[in-house]
Amino acid sequence: MNGSAYSASTRWGVALGAALVSTVLCMPATAAAPAQAAKGQGAAATAAAHGGRACPVVYFDLGETLVHTAADGSTAYLPGAASYLRILRERHVRVGLITNVPPSWGTTDAERAARLRTEVDTTWRGRAAFAWADFGDRIRTPRTEAERKPSPVLWQRAKEDSAGCRVVYQAETAQEAAVASSLGFVSYQVGQPHRPAFLPAGLIELLGRRHA
Repeated sequence: MNGSAYSASTRWGVALGAALVSTVLCMPATAAAPAQAAKGQGAAATAAAHGGRACPVVYFDLGETLVHTAADGSTAYLPGAASYLRILRERHVRVGLITNVPPSWGTTDAERAARLRTEVDTTWRGRAAFAWADFGDRIRTPRTEAERKPSPVLWQRAKEDSAGCRVVYQAETAQEAAVASSLGFVSYQVGQPHRPAFLPAGLIELLGRRHA
């Protein structure tokens, strides 16, 4: 690539970063923000800026956001989901799930999450196993039918458990993204044409360096 082409590509990348920060994240676009993202400061700087906490926390819906259930009932990662989770893992970004399951699956989030794991693993056909360990105890599920999404309860609980860190939510439906956004999440609707499949990891790190 020649110098002029490289310069044009760089300007395009900066413009794209500013546009995404402004329009997708609903934050003011500044010239400094994409430049900071390009410095390659990692999660260590993010954690230090937030008193040692790893911020932000990225929550996902599960079905048709990270995994797909086929007509035969089998489940597997959606394209790009496994590699995206790996990138977040390498950058030490905490992730969680906000997903509807039957409340009868348990009396606690941990019990319902364990049943969810069993259900998914039993039907899993992906080449790589689902990365349950990445999500730790950050799997929020409804305790009653009234708490099922799009009720705001699960997002509220996730936000309360995030220790003041900025919270991100990614899902395939505009409705869920809108509800999360109304509650203070940075929302991103995945799988849309002409946009990255998931919120770029560099912008997530940028969020961690901004005040929540």
